[in-house]
Amino acid sequence: MKGAFVVWLAGLLFGVGLFSAGMTDPRKVQNFLDVFGNWDPSLALVLGAAIATHAPLLALVRRRKPLFARTFQIPAKRHADQRLLGGAALFGIGWGLIGYCPGPALVNLPTLHASVWAFVAAMLAGMWIAHWVGLSKSR
Repeated sequence: MKGAFVVWLAGLLFGVGLFSAGMTDPRKVQNFLDVFGNWDPSLALVLGAAIATHAPLLALVRRRKPLFARTFQIPAKRHADQRLLGGAALFGIGWGLIGYCPGPALVNLPTLHASVWAFVAAMLAGMWIAHWVGLSKSR
């Protein structure tokens, strides 16, 4: 039960962070990606802060034991393969066209905007198709 609360709390903190950073506004995201037009560099600060926070914590995690699991789930693969590059390309294209990625879209579900619900439905369908055709299985 304690682990479920920690997961819930982490998700809530993540959602609040996405909202306060402006990543739940698709126009802001699209303006960040529009470097030759109406560029908004403010999300670069968000991305930089995420990297600055993650890097030292990852070093700390590698030296410690997790509180709620036997081991940390850190990927062993250290190179980019076709599946990773293809997934990253699809993610980037979708993010640029629509202005949502999975986290901000889920945070926006309570707004009841049809575009958000359509995005989440398409995302879930894509996840199901990837699993069904075997793309989500680790090799």
